[in-house]
Amino acid sequence: MERKKTVAVIFGGQSSEHEVSRVSAQSVITNIDRSKYDVVMVGITRDGRWLHYTGPVEKIGSGEWEELAESGLKCGMEQLPDITDESCHAAGRNTLRGIFRAIGAETPEKPIDAVFPVLHGKNGEDGTIQGLFELADIPYVGSGVLASSLGMDKAYSKILFAAENIPQAKYLVFSRKQVHGDIDAVVETVERELPYPCFVKPSNSGSSVGVSKARNREELLKALELACRHDRRILVEEFINAREIECAVLGNDEPLASVVGEIIPGAEFYDYDDKYKNNRARIEIPADLQEETAQLIRSYAVRAYKALDCAGLARVDFFVHKQTGEVYINEINTIPGFTDISMYSKLWAASGLPYPELISRLIELAFERYEDSRGIRDCQNT
Repeated sequence: MERKKTVAVIFGGQSSEHEVSRVSAQSVITNIDRSKYDVVMVGITRDGRWLHYTGPVEKIGSGEWEELAESGLKCGMEQLPDITDESCHAAGRNTLRGIFRAIGAETPEKPIDAVFPVLHGKNGEDGTIQGLFELADIPYVGSGVLASSLGMDKAYSKILFAAENIPQAKYLVFSRKQVHGDIDAVVETVERELPYPCFVKPSNSGSSVGVSKARNREELLKALELACRHDRRILVEEFINAREIECAVLGNDEPLASVVGEIIPGAEFYDYDDKYKNNRARIEIPADLQEETAQLIRSYAVRAYKALDCAGLARVDFFVHKQTGEVYINEINTIPGFTDISMYSKLWAASGLPYPELISRLIELAFERYEDSRGIRDCQNT
């Protein structure tokens, strides 16, 4: 009988979205098909420590997992494998494999077959950890290094959206040095090019962290300073009086788009608190749109996905102008929120793919993409 595949679910991370990652991971681990996959839980603390966690799944979302993992580590240090052993360095896999062996998450008898990174934001969604997976030569769920870094960087993804002729709001990009060096010049440029109100965002951030709506010069100054705390590049965007529409994409080279859904914010805009704390936002699936508009959004979503060379999954966010009905792309998220009530999973459930089956499909796509890339590696090594 063929052994079940072992999947390491990695969560937490050094990101402002650490808590969101834990909640998503708890949901994934709870719903993964245990008849197909054995699960290894690996948490990354805020200060970057990797811990093998073997406690109750329900302690992950609350953050209690960390103390339990630390306690287990202190009690079982003598049982951890010797990472100087030759088995820990076999086949050149002494990067991520070495970490897994060092923390006791993997043994030579039971290797990890694939990784499911449930890491939102910096150091998880931006291509950094994907590079580690590539160096370790291990299959992983989601986009590769390039697509992950492009998807995380709003300014660069906008360049590719423009190349695909996908409509988007007007925008300006500034560096932190520009803001801190001559903020008056930055403000003058914004006021010359864009009307109030406008949105100010860190170029590399997720879950609306560091995002502000500026209605006047005073608010613009505060918004620029806030965004500078989160990234070295700042995006200032035109405000569009629009409905917020989202579409989920699934697949590798031939991706599929889900039905589209609408976020109805409980606040002035769909910010971090509205997403994860106060539960005032409402979701409508399918969105109340004309069929041709929904089809256009699905088409744009797939085009954006392919333009960045995404793999596995992504959620693509759009604006639909309330008066004109015009469609504008907002951004792409390569590791979207992933609980069973998150927009991504709910969109696929409404499209006929239940949450547990969605998780299995994503793992299958990881193996498919790995095998596709393996042919290139084999050619390079001959």
